[in-house]
Amino acid sequence: MKIVLLKDVKNVGKKHDIKDVNDGHALNLLIPKGLAIAATPSAIKNVETEKSKMAGEMKVQHELLIQNIKAIEATVLNISGKANDKGLLFAGIHKEEIIKQLHEQARIELEPSFIEMDHPLKTVGDHVISIKAGGKSAQLKVVVKAL
Repeated sequence: MKIVLLKDVKNVGKKHDIKDVNDGHALNLLIPKGLAIAATPSAIKNVETEKSKMAGEMKVQHELLIQNIKAIEATVLNISGKANDKGLLFAGIHKEEIIKQLHEQARIELEPSFIEMDHPLKTVGDHVISIKAGGKSAQLKVVVKAL
């Protein structure tokens, strides 16, 4: 059965992919949980329209990032979190939190895909995060403090 994925599904595909899966998997799991819809011509057309819209938005985001590279380089982001006496955070700081704080503190908008982090920040101290888009890159300094 052909389906259109509405969300990323492990071992199946990414959002907006058109996949051919077993009927039982589609009818019993993916479609009832809202992870996919049947690949009708109208659904495929809607997905293609949404993909092109998202591509346009990403292009605008890339252009804005290229303009904001110097502002990002000059920014020192301060984030606080609960930590133990050894300086280990109880909850790691993820890309989404960094984007939120960057918007609040420096009025800079970013997409999570622009931030290159292998794992969340889990220690108190200074961290340097790489931000890349459109062949340009910047280094963002993040200072994590214990509450």
